[in-house]
Amino acid sequence: MAINLLAGGAAFLAYASMYAFRKPFTAAAFEGMHFAGVDYKVWLVIAQVMGYMLSKVRGITWIAEIQRQRRARTLAGLIGFSWIALLGFALIPAPWNIPFLFLNGLPLGMVWGVIFGYLEGRRGTELMGALMCGSFIVGSGVVKSVGMWLMVGCHVTEFWMPFMTGLLFILPLYVATWILEHLPAPDAADIAARSVRVPMDAATRRAFLARFLPGIAMIVMAYVALTVTRDFRDNFAAEIWSDLGRGGDASVFTETEVPIAIAVLIITAFTMIVRDNLKALMLNHVLIFGGFAIATFATWLHNHGMIDPLGWIGFSGFGLYLAYVPYNATFFERMLATFRVTGNVGFIMYIADSSGYMGSVLVILVKEFGGMHLSWATFYADTVMTLSSVGMLITLLSALYFHEKARRAKGLVAVPAAA
Repeated sequence: MAINLLAGGAAFLAYASMYAFRKPFTAAAFEGMHFAGVDYKVWLVIAQVMGYMLSKVRGITWIAEIQRQRRARTLAGLIGFSWIALLGFALIPAPWNIPFLFLNGLPLGMVWGVIFGYLEGRRGTELMGALMCGSFIVGSGVVKSVGMWLMVGCHVTEFWMPFMTGLLFILPLYVATWILEHLPAPDAADIAARSVRVPMDAATRRAFLARFLPGIAMIVMAYVALTVTRDFRDNFAAEIWSDLGRGGDASVFTETEVPIAIAVLIITAFTMIVRDNLKALMLNHVLIFGGFAIATFATWLHNHGMIDPLGWIGFSGFGLYLAYVPYNATFFERMLATFRVTGNVGFIMYIADSSGYMGSVLVILVKEFGGMHLSWATFYADTVMTLSSVGMLITLLSALYFHEKARRAKGLVAVPAAA
């Protein structure tokens, strides 16, 4: 248990530190700034998400093939490149600095795969993964609060704030990476419980897709619906809170996110006690379906004036992260273990992630260029109601598919993805 907590804590710190290079700019309003008739901040979000999306696409093959001994220096290179891009963003005048946000996002999409590679294939992966994924929630909120503090308390400009925020998190990132690099490899008991985790070459990846294509298609569709909604909430949190009457309040980013992180972490880590991999996979489907349902219900209550803005953002965020974290921490881990696939989580996760961020870019473009004159809060509410309903249906179909496929499987022993 101690090694699980240490590894999970290090992964949490490492990934939370990554957010210091990715998310601080979203705490700034860049008020009154436009380019080509469009809000300047929208251009920044689109540019960074485009880079992040391309990083996820590249990661489909790159993360699947990465060797253990290359992880630490790869992580340092990815973060270093993104930080240099933030320096360019600070030095080059607006709007000509917009491309630097694209360059900033370009390496960061592969950070998750590098870090999770240290954790997968272990009996304690659920606990470690849940701790790591807590950084999705807390890390984003904390670095936005730090960014707001730098601007308000230290009078750092909106353009230098992202670079300075990254500077504050370099040492924590180094410490976390050192701990991860010195973790012991999965032992024989881990391998017996979860299957061997190895790089996947092109032939193995093709065989894996052929074997699970209908299920993967459903997973990706549900994940796209989830990523679009969660990413919009995260990127435009400052604008949503402004619409709801709490603009400029640095504490609001952590006021909702910390309780969400604690609750989701505990619930997700609980799946570790389920030893049967198929039962755990079905439990992950239940969590994802329940998360979509909670987000939908909270938004319905808000639309009917039955819950205040803080409660709405809090409970809708809880639902979205309750569905999102299992995908990133436990779902694919248990899927590979159920069918005894010899491979790694990174390949399938990056297929889902790249598709999700493509959807995220599309939704932002529709919001800005589709003639929709809606406030940020209203657009978020409509997105939750529509995509969460779709997500619930697809999640139900996915559960039926994988349960039936497992029922028909014979002699589940460790085999290559082609089996």
